Amino acid sequence: MRRAQRAVWCSPFYPKLLAEMRLRSVSVPTIAEDSGMLQGYTRQPLAEVATETELLWLVDVGILRREVDGQGLTDSFRLTPLGRQVVEHWQRQGCPDRRASLLDYVKNGVIRRLRIPDWLV
Repeated sequence: MRRAQRAVWCSPFYPKLLAEMRLRSVSVPTIAEDSGMLQGYTRQPLAEVATETELLWLVDVGILRREVDGQGLTDSFRLTPLGRQVVEHWQRQGCPDRRASLLDYVKNGVIRRLRIPDWLV
């Protein structure tokens, strides 16, 4: 769960987005550009490509999953059981909006770029 929390802390998203994803799926266009910032989902406006890249990293970590419909994959994302655990843990603590430390950013970057196991860092 530590790796999942670190990935979220290092992401450009606020906990509000994950809390919303706990209730329903959220599409990339809803999060991208100015709309994501205005809704309190992102720290700054993000292009759709950057938004999807960040969300896909959270999929790789195991926090999110991509929604599927009858036609295949959609542009929407939803929490996994691990993501729900992270949100519930934060809600018990009063939903902290914690920023990552420099060490968190370094660990997350190494794990993300080199795709090495968390325990090696």
